[in-house]
Amino acid sequence: MHSPAPPLPPVLAPIAAGERMHTLDVVRGFALLGIFLMNIEGMVGPLAASGTGLDPALAGAHRWADAAIYLLVQGKFFTLFSLLFGMGFAVMSQRAERAGRPFASLYWRRSLALLGIGLVHALLIWSGDILVTYAILSLFLLAFREVPQRWLPRLAVLCFLGPLALMLGLGLLGSLIQHLSPGAAAGWKEAMGGDLVAGMIEAQRLAYGDGSYLQATLQRLLDFGIALMNLMIVGPLVFAMFLLGSWFVKSGAMADPAAHAKLFRNLRVWALLPGLGLVVASFALEPTLDQGDINLSFAIAFCLSMAGSALMCLGYMAWIVRGMQSPTLAPKLSVLAPAGRMALTNYLFQSVLGTLVFYDYGLGYFEQLPRAWQVLFVLAVFAVQVVFSHLWLRHFRFGPMEWLWRSLTYAAPQPMRLQAT
Repeated sequence: MHSPAPPLPPVLAPIAAGERMHTLDVVRGFALLGIFLMNIEGMVGPLAASGTGLDPALAGAHRWADAAIYLLVQGKFFTLFSLLFGMGFAVMSQRAERAGRPFASLYWRRSLALLGIGLVHALLIWSGDILVTYAILSLFLLAFREVPQRWLPRLAVLCFLGPLALMLGLGLLGSLIQHLSPGAAAGWKEAMGGDLVAGMIEAQRLAYGDGSYLQATLQRLLDFGIALMNLMIVGPLVFAMFLLGSWFVKSGAMADPAAHAKLFRNLRVWALLPGLGLVVASFALEPTLDQGDINLSFAIAFCLSMAGSALMCLGYMAWIVRGMQSPTLAPKLSVLAPAGRMALTNYLFQSVLGTLVFYDYGLGYFEQLPRAWQVLFVLAVFAVQVVFSHLWLRHFRFGPMEWLWRSLTYAAPQPMRLQAT
């Protein structure tokens, strides 16, 4: 008689609620708030004019709000989301390895599904999308799956420094050219897209502030092309955080923060404060970054801001991890966890709501909400999202978009409703 075949390893399935790293959901919820605070400027007004530092036209409370967002939020939360994305990759990889199941094909489906969702978001809803960038870069993570975990931080630093070195080189070249003659300076500004940036701002103002949905969609298509060109700079910065996030999981730091107390203590002190110092130095050097005038001063300010933002994002994460170890703070911070579990749904909803409120094909409040009021608008919407996420997850396993993403990933509809107990 033939001996029975050994049983197959358990089927790889979406992570159950009880298997999730609760702290990651809290950090993800916190990052979701920061992302909305960062993105709102590019919904209320032209996207190409947002995220460039202090608006010199603002005064009073609006000027203070703009400066606070730039110093504490801008650039810190897309890096934090990138870090979390890398952590998610590592968690999924570890689960596949433990289950003895193939991982690459599953991960390809996951990335392609995210790419599809991102394309719909970027082309039909809001052109400030980050999902397409994540989906494209996520495919390269597979090549680093077997890299020893001790190498990942070094590779992340090298990857992060690449675009900064490129920007410094461009800035130095720009300053040298601008000192040759006024004609050379004008030619350099044109080559760096100075007129393109100004033209984009006006085109977005017309399409989003005074255009139909069709006109807005055509403009989103143009914006998407520019965003793909920017991947040369943004891509390595995001991928560096992917690698670092993967290391945090593979090293065991996120699963057992208490055993890595020294690491998180160092990040709370030596990442957050020095990072803020670098961002303040960047702000002092160039309060407003003119993307159409790349010179050495611009390049140094850009590099200081990017390096400082990465350090601050690590500091933010470390403080939340510390808070989650406190019996007093943990229950309060845990309020953010359901919003973090539904991060994709909530992120997309922010774009849908923002464009419907501010674009001309919606309520038409484009460039009408003052800067300080934008912060209050975000806080109010996010509070509603937190409450809604709590209510939704009482009855369902996933958020609506999380369910779609997982169903596409596993090539089968996933059970949605929680079983009654």
